[in-house]
Amino acid sequence: MEHRTDEPTLEPTPRTPRPNRIVAEPATPQACAADYQAGADVRQAIARQDARTRR
Repeated sequence: MEHRTDEPTLEPTPRTPRPNRIVAEPATPQACAADYQAGADVRQAIARQDARTRR
């Protein structure tokens, strides 16, 4: 199937902002606590990497 140039593109362009989940959702204490809990494994992995590089 040929790509038609007269149809709008769905891909973001440099001037078209991408949808942002952070802006779309309200910042509530519950949402912040859930995000913090979800990132626990990431923080733990970073701490392990930092400990290895500081030896």
